[in-house]
Parts: sequence; C-alpha cells; structure tokens
Amino acid sequence: MKAISRLSLIVCGTVLVAAGCRKTNFVDKMAFKSAINNYLSGRPECVWSSPVKFPVQADTSNFEQTKGYDALTDADFLVRKAAEKKRFLIGSKQVNDYDLSDKGRSNWTADQTQPGYGNFCFGHREVTTIDGFTPADVSDATQYSVTYHYDVAGVPGWASSVEMKTAFPKVAVDTSGQQTAVANLVKSDSGWQINSVAPADGAVQ
Repeated sequence: MKAISRLSLIVCGTVLVAAGCRKTNFVDKMAFKSAINNYLSGRPECVWSSPVKFPVQADTSNFEQTKGYDALTDADFLVRKAAEKKRFLIGSKQVNDYDLSDKGRSNWTADQTQPGYGNFCFGHREVTTIDGFTPADVSDATQYSVTYHYDVAGVPGWASSVEMKTAFPKVAVDTSGQQTAVANLVKSDSGWQINSVAPADGAVQ
C-alpha cells in the first residue's frame, strides 16, 4: 500500500510539474520586437505618401498645392522660380516652378523602381514596447497578432520645424511621440516573418 501511495504521489507530482511547466512557458517578446524592427528599418518615413518627380509646377493661388513645396524651399531643399502659364483663350495664371537644390539632392531618397522619382525621408519607425499579443494563452503558436508602441528614430532637424509639420501633417503625426500599431507575425524556418503592419485605425501600412 505504501508503494502504491508513493507511486501515486510521484505521478501526481509529475502531472503538477508538467502543468506548471506549461503555465510558465512564455512567448519571447524580444523576438517579436526584433522581427518588427527589422521589417520597419527598411521602410523609411517620408514627407509624401508616394514618390514625386522634379521639376514640378504649382498654381500660386492653390495653397494646398504650394505649402509643402514652399516649406521645402524654406529648408533649402528646393529652389523656386515665379513663372506665368498661358492658358488657351483665357489668358494666363501665375505659377511657381520648383526644382531640387544642391542641398535637396544630398537629402533626396531616390526611388529605385522609377527613375527620376524620389522623396525626402526623415527616419524610420522603431518599436519601443511590446504591449500584448494574441493568442495570449498559447506559447507555441505559429502566428501571432502583436500590439506595440513605436516612435520614429533618427528624425533630422529639418523635419522637426513648425513649418514642416504644418505643411506635412504626416510629419507632425510621426514626430509627435509614441504611436500604437499591430503586426501580424508568422513563424518560418528563418524566424518570425511580418505579414502586415497596421496602425490603431486598421489601415494597412
């Protein structure tokens, strides 16, 4: 009887230890952070949502069209020339011609897929904290949805000016402090891979 009791205790102890091990298994949040940062490091934040090509021409009476170019001109990234554009039968209108300055070319990020196109970029997103993940109660899942906070690292002085933030709301938002986003990660033979990244409003980035 003593032997049976002892065996029962050993079995129960083994079950409890096993159960405890399952409970203490943890997900490596640093691996999530590293994978997301690797993904974000190759995706710089830029003033325009898509590449543009210079020279460009803008109607001086259209503030929404000129404000970004003028802010970049004030930062010495562009040169501006006043011009007059003739219109068939209805006279002419005042326009500004904008082109890259020498300083602008040195800060220009060329689009490798579209010759002549590019953007002015001001840093990249960087994870500051991993806030949560789902499924939260499974330590060996092959797919997780990870919520995290991020900031934009490496922001140059020109992107921090009031004029630039006013002209480019995207710059203002990205440099305003930590934001929240969600990344969908899938496990592969080479580690965690990012399927998608979306901000709190759900728009895919």
